[in-house]
Amino acid sequence: SLTTFPASAEIVSEPLGVVLVISAWNYPFLLSLDPVIGAIAAGNAVVLKPSEIAPATSALLAKLVGEYMDNSSIRVVEGAVDETSALLQQKWDKIFYTGNGRVGRIVMAAAAKHLTPVVLELGGKSPVVVDSNSNINLQVTTRRIIAGKWGCNNGQACISPDYIITTKDYAPKLVDALKTELESFYGKNPLESKDLSRIVNSNHFARLTKLLDDDKVSGKIVHGGEKDETKL
Repeated sequence: SLTTFPASAEIVSEPLGVVLVISAWNYPFLLSLDPVIGAIAAGNAVVLKPSEIAPATSALLAKLVGEYMDNSSIRVVEGAVDETSALLQQKWDKIFYTGNGRVGRIVMAAAAKHLTPVVLELGGKSPVVVDSNSNINLQVTTRRIIAGKWGCNNGQACISPDYIITTKDYAPKLVDALKTELESFYGKNPLESKDLSRIVNSNHFARLTKLLDDDKVSGKIVHGGEKDETKL
């Protein structure tokens, strides 16, 4: 640009060697193939370890990659903790991991033994701030919150809103608006809605159920709270 003239910029693909990609379960195709494409485009060989928590996707990736890609350069390794641990014991030229901080520390520690560069894409906390002093459209605001939390894989995403920060006086109005718009999105019985994603497996369902049944939470649910494990 004029502001940096006469400088120039370019993307340089530098093949590092063999890359290990460990992907997550919440977006099992995207978070598997996106880093694999980048690694291939840069000239690397790749081993992909899909998440065992999304077994159907993992099996399909193994099948399709085995049939349509050069298996001397690109392989899929299926499995759970044991297989992942065995992979991490090997020497890689780069590791790309998407997931939680606990496993991220394990990946980083394993990579450090070989001074392997690592990319960690980890979830965090995503607050929503609703300023009661600004002239906001409450309907638009609540619809955006709902789309980000429930509409985006039913909250099973690292950037979904985790909590809302607002004033004590404004909170009841915001809660009422959320109730109205949630019903507009998913109907009076959201368990029957075809537009609401399901929880990925029984273990995660049990974890969320435990949170809802906690003494500090159960008495403060103002809308919803119904659950049905048979409809996962």
